[in-house]
Amino acid sequence: MKLTPLIDASAIAERVAELGRTITHDYLGQELVIVPVLKGSYVFAADLARHIDLDISIDFLGVRSYGDERESTGVVRITHDLSHPIEGKHVILVEDIIDTGLTVAYLRQNLVTRNPASLKIASLLHKPSRTRVPVDIDYLGFTVEDVFIVGYGLDCGQRFRNLPYLAAVADAKA
Repeated sequence: MKLTPLIDASAIAERVAELGRTITHDYLGQELVIVPVLKGSYVFAADLARHIDLDISIDFLGVRSYGDERESTGVVRITHDLSHPIEGKHVILVEDIIDTGLTVAYLRQNLVTRNPASLKIASLLHKPSRTRVPVDIDYLGFTVEDVFIVGYGLDCGQRFRNLPYLAAVADAKA
């Protein structure tokens, strides 16, 4: 499998730090719950959390829509739910990549029913060319082309999550 580097580790680190500063500014004086979507966003969420200079808590949501394939099945299944209530709390849902918008739209609907004080979306990547359901992304790292991306938490068949940069899988379409 041939990988073509897209975004290097230093560019990712710089952008994640900027997002952390913006979130700090936006939520100054408030408590915040960061909700990473497992598994792909764990690296982004960990780095982002270290750049948020506020009182935060972290809870996780696990979902499955890809399985071990390169195309979403279109069916979102929650594999791990939040362990604490978010009612009345400010929440940022943290995604690795938003392409069709189906998963994040489903998760947004689900979380809104839990009555948070506010709910915003942070995503490392966005592929606007694949959008099927438009989603407002409040904190966005990078906009990317329609290629299959691995690294920095994103995988292909559970491989390549540990790369410190983002790369395109040359023989795959997203």
